[in-house]
Amino acid sequence: MKLLLKNYINTFKGLSKEIWWLALITFINRAGTMVIPFLSLYLKEDLQFSVSQVGWIMSAFGLGSVVGSWIGGKLTDQIGYYKVMVRSLIATGILFIALQKLNTFTSICIGIFIVMLVADAFRPAIFVALNAYSKPKNKIRSLTLIRLAINLGFSAGPAIGGLIITGLGYRGLFWVDGITCLLAAIVMIVVLNPKKAKVLDDLTNENPVSVYKDKAFLIFFIAMVLFGIVFLQYFSTITIYYKDIHMLSELEIGLILGLNGLLIFIFEMPLIKWLENTAFTKLGLVFFGSVLTGLSLLILNFTSWSGILIIGMLLVTFGEMIAFPFSNAFAIERAKNGSQGEYMALYSISFSIAHIFGHNTGLQLTANLGYNNTWYIIAGIAAICAVILFTLNKKLNKIN
Repeated sequence: MKLLLKNYINTFKGLSKEIWWLALITFINRAGTMVIPFLSLYLKEDLQFSVSQVGWIMSAFGLGSVVGSWIGGKLTDQIGYYKVMVRSLIATGILFIALQKLNTFTSICIGIFIVMLVADAFRPAIFVALNAYSKPKNKIRSLTLIRLAINLGFSAGPAIGGLIITGLGYRGLFWVDGITCLLAAIVMIVVLNPKKAKVLDDLTNENPVSVYKDKAFLIFFIAMVLFGIVFLQYFSTITIYYKDIHMLSELEIGLILGLNGLLIFIFEMPLIKWLENTAFTKLGLVFFGSVLTGLSLLILNFTSWSGILIIGMLLVTFGEMIAFPFSNAFAIERAKNGSQGEYMALYSISFSIAHIFGHNTGLQLTANLGYNNTWYIIAGIAAICAVILFTLNKKLNKIN
């Protein structure tokens, strides 16, 4: 047991203190984002919107994310990641608190769009900050630590969110979300002064290649959009499925979602360290992660036993543990040829586009075709994603 603990602790060694501060800021921020997993339920149960309306609102969510990621990438290249991150956190905190005052379909669509535009300007900036504060050999583990903070926050967030809904109702979530964003901004201002922080990899490229001329990256981008559509079913369609088909309460839903973050907290860093030392390529690992994620939804059709929900959560958890860090690392590696903000913005936009189509597609499919057919179709999208990644991996291996 002591040896296991020692080996686990050793996986965190060598990371800069700035990365640890970024992880803390991310944890505070993500622990508060408990509105997101419950947003579709809030819209359906509390505001009494139809499933179809919820789907369109979630598309506005994704559209705001696309625009925010693009603007965030541009601003990061122009004014720097620090200013973008702090301003995004402060504005997002205020907007989340204000969002609870909206209750019509049109106002919710506009409000969600604006909130996500501001919130997701943060994403390209933190990727560039990670790149700056990490030694080249530690980049994947630095990314994994940030994901660990995100998922530790998400494991606490939904569980606490279920309790808040039970005690204070859905609107209490917006206050917690807003306050934690503001708290994360304060921590960043206090502990991560850019003038004192030690930059370990300040890459400048005098003749950067445009990301839009990098054909391999554009194919990778398409695969990530498809992967995002599959993965994001766990943030909208799946919560309604848990409630409608398996009759779970909000607290039980929160606990299942929280299991995802807990498993990532325990297993992801050792798993990534082990995978780094294998012969697998980054894209090969993303391929495997996409297969597991698609399978996690497909198996829901195999039985009506509620225990299958746990098995599905285990599969998607290991799928994302493998796919996200290595897809992120692949994007950062390609970004060294061009403007980092532009590359990381496009990487972020892939998931933002998935937000536009993923939630809406899943919800519209379930409303019109039922859950079983929806899971078959989503699994088919995962298979297409896997084929693209497998083919791209073979091509790049031949070139290299």
